[in-house]
Amino acid sequence: MPPRLKDKYREQVSPALREQFRYGNVMEIPRLEKVVVNIGLGEALQDANQLDKAADEIGIITGQKPIITRAKRSIANFRLREGNAIGVAATMRGTRMYEFLDRLISAALPRIRDFQGLNPNAFDGRGNYSLGLREQLIFPEIDYDRVDKVRGLQVTIVTSARTDEEGRRLLELLGMPFRKN
Repeated sequence: MPPRLKDKYREQVSPALREQFRYGNVMEIPRLEKVVVNIGLGEALQDANQLDKAADEIGIITGQKPIITRAKRSIANFRLREGNAIGVAATMRGTRMYEFLDRLISAALPRIRDFQGLNPNAFDGRGNYSLGLREQLIFPEIDYDRVDKVRGLQVTIVTSARTDEEGRRLLELLGMPFRKN
């Protein structure tokens, strides 16, 4: 059975976008391509266990094994050498991506304290959206008692939209809670 959000995209979002932006071809309609969840760990340079714990948490949140990201260049002020492990990331596509977004929208975001909605201006100019979360504890899958340290994480939603307006409308129709300006 396909994910709830994918059905919603096919049945409601896609026709609405086609009507609003007057696309001539079905392939022009913006769609989700991938979702990347990333945790940057500067403290991993001193304590390698932090990397393993963050990788476990991302694995629980996304349902797949994350990759370890490494420094591309050396920065002397940060005591960072090229190739040092400095974070973990997981890229989701297809069914996992839709299920993760559904959990993010319906379960995780409402658990943020004093949540006023997401910033509608955090698009990159090409229809992709990034949001930072202050703690991993908002995800119901994370067991509070097993968390050693609160870590922030970044979620990037990559779409096939050509403009921010198209990307924003796609995410609004999927249920992303943007705040009103």
